[in-house]
Amino acid sequence: MSLKISEEEFKKILESGKRVDGRAFTELRPINIRLGIVERAEGSCLFEMGHTKVLCVVRGPTECVPAYIADPERAVLDVAYRMCTFSTEERKSPTPSRREVELSKVIREALEPSILLEEFPRMMIKVYCLVLQADAGTRTASINAASLALAQAGIPLRDLVTSVAVGYCYGNIVVDVCSIEDELCADIPIAMLPAYRKITLLQSDHRLPIDRLSEILSTAIKAIDQIYELQKKALKEYYLSSTKTGD
Repeated sequence: MSLKISEEEFKKILESGKRVDGRAFTELRPINIRLGIVERAEGSCLFEMGHTKVLCVVRGPTECVPAYIADPERAVLDVAYRMCTFSTEERKSPTPSRREVELSKVIREALEPSILLEEFPRMMIKVYCLVLQADAGTRTASINAASLALAQAGIPLRDLVTSVAVGYCYGNIVVDVCSIEDELCADIPIAMLPAYRKITLLQSDHRLPIDRLSEILSTAIKAIDQIYELQKKALKEYYLSSTKTGD
């Protein structure tokens, strides 16, 4: 999955108008979505973006544990993001890392605006995101998978949350970064409620030219709209197949 390439080689590939994996700058990696694959969970989703594979499982609403964190006005959303020891080329420690704890918080904050938490006071909704294979974009894939798992679980939502990471590579804007782009480019993970045009996540650890920010956002939103259609299609197909099975 991981391709070793020098910075100069990377620049030459970009100058040719293509990317290291052969995609166009605004082209998403292949996306595959499977819902309801964990029978004992209220909701589950396997979301694949290229070589990145994330399984999300939803439990609840259920009793809030520990009881002292219960909110009398809304449910508590508990998100746990974890990477399998075999998810990367080098074996990862099974102990949750600082990054996993941080991304658990990031994913929770991206999802919260979509969920009608006030419908379940003193309860807890648990979301488990397990990265089975990592090739960049694990947080965005987790957000997409978690939102679908919540919908499949019957949790009332204002809208699905859809997410993608956009890269800024030597003056070029690329959509849905792969691992080598993640290493060599400034990546900007973005999540939003597409129907409301409301951004719920916008991050960047790099400096970006302010005059390109509007273009970066508009490029991200176009990609998000594409993923959003795939999310809705997956939900529709799942419920149509469930209805036929029930008949």
